[in-house]
Amino acid sequence: KKKLKISGRELVSVPAQVFGLDQLQVLEMSPERESCLRYRMELLPQEISRLRNLTCLYVDSNNLKKIPAEIGTLSHLERLTLSNNSLSSLPPEMGALQRLHSLHLANNSLTELPAPLCQLRSLTFLDVSDNKIGTIPSSIRHLEKLETLLLLFNSLESLPEDVCLLRNLHTLWLGNNHLRSLPETFGELVNLDWGYNYCSCNFEGNPLESPPPEVCSRGPEEIRDYFLSFHRT
Repeated sequence: KKKLKISGRELVSVPAQVFGLDQLQVLEMSPERESCLRYRMELLPQEISRLRNLTCLYVDSNNLKKIPAEIGTLSHLERLTLSNNSLSSLPPEMGALQRLHSLHLANNSLTELPAPLCQLRSLTFLDVSDNKIGTIPSSIRHLEKLETLLLLFNSLESLPEDVCLLRNLHTLWLGNNHLRSLPETFGELVNLDWGYNYCSCNFEGNPLESPPPEVCSRGPEEIRDYFLSFHRT
């Protein structure tokens, strides 16, 4: 088998037999689509390292408090979903997942953007919404392939200039933070679809001045129109 979905009304651990499936590529242990199920796994076992061929690992909506260092040995991993858990940190070994392009961390207990994420050069989708993140490290500029960055419902008071170096960004959600201003070079994120796709950028719930002069002096004309309409609403 190359794909396995484990389901149970109250799953609390990974069956030991799973770790013998060394050809497994997709492992799903999440009740996301089945509201009647309640999963309660608190720890992803170290034996996860035996599944060296995994490309997708879905562990949303459990009660994970820790991710083992052995996660870094899954060199083929491309997609990892850890949303709706109780994670307060990530192991530095995650920086070794150089094929990872999609990482979901929404609704955990993170207080900062973990440094290992900035080593994931292939990452194109990063969701860290609804945590308690207050700062973004300048090393985020290394995520040069990043296309989607979701930072809703955090505690951001400022956005580092380095975010403006992520020239491949198509979607940037910053709603419900504490942002009062934006970097002067923000208008250089020209791949954000300001004029035609509201979902490409979201600022609702921030005490931003509207329109911010440091943004309106640069970039596409749609930026000024966007902020003017945002202010009226």
